[in-house]
Amino acid sequence: MFTEDKVTEIFCIADDFCIFFDSQMKKYTFKSDKKRQYHRSCTMSKAEIMMIMILFHSSGYRCLKHFYLEQVCKHMRHLFPKVVSYNRFVELEREVAIPLIIFIKEVLLGKCTGISFVDSTPLRVCRNQRIQMHKTFKGIAQRGKCSMGWFFGFKLHLICNEKGELLNFMITPGDVDDRKPLEYKAFVEFIYGKLVGDKGYIGKELFQRLFVDGIQLITKLKSNMKGAMMSVSDKLLLRKRAIIETVNDELKNIAQIEHSRHRCFDNFMVNLLAALAAYCFFPKKPTIRVQTVDCSYDRQLTLF
Repeated sequence: MFTEDKVTEIFCIADDFCIFFDSQMKKYTFKSDKKRQYHRSCTMSKAEIMMIMILFHSSGYRCLKHFYLEQVCKHMRHLFPKVVSYNRFVELEREVAIPLIIFIKEVLLGKCTGISFVDSTPLRVCRNQRIQMHKTFKGIAQRGKCSMGWFFGFKLHLICNEKGELLNFMITPGDVDDRKPLEYKAFVEFIYGKLVGDKGYIGKELFQRLFVDGIQLITKLKSNMKGAMMSVSDKLLLRKRAIIETVNDELKNIAQIEHSRHRCFDNFMVNLLAALAAYCFFPKKPTIRVQTVDCSYDRQLTLF
């Protein structure tokens, strides 16, 4: 878990963003002439709700209820003096969905350095034996297939750099092809240079489309494909593609991005976004050291 000084730093960043977000929303919100308010305003601010969700995904707790009642309401009361009941907190989660996704997109994402890695990971919402009786994500989640077999849920598509920083992400149903998000300009808008992926991203049209936009897609070849010339640096990057697999592993095993206890789609999205935000604040991320050596005859890329 973060130290108290780190918690204060993260809260200040989130609070400043929420103040700016609310000021911008007031400019584009319809103002009613009614003066009577039927519901009193919440005692907890949006920044406090976002902060609690981020702390939960970095705490190692498996259950939000246990974390909220044991840690927030008892040991963190000096940081959150106006806590509400757990049931009320669950209701307030959905109100921070839009501010949280904008907070990640505009503040927390890293910058592309010319070397990026792309991959998708399944987000299972239930076991395969319970698909027919599952009701929470009925009509939203879909059956998909990954390297581990069939699943029912969603896919999280990620792009990261060699420092382990997230560059962009996209959430799709489980039956969407891995190559589909790369066809959207908004997903690869700030990506340039070399983009390393697995065999699931092989596609001639996709390669040509990305190459026009200044992105070189690097993938391994299938067994039934003819060999192609590949530089030593590209082969080294393919060997280091495990960095994004490590990012997915930390999101699932540390940030608790995947579990089957969701009871509504809104809170599922907040849980997912809070886990991504918590990962962005992790002090240590999986990294690879890249050193570019300029020689008189050739330019070499050395990876450690």
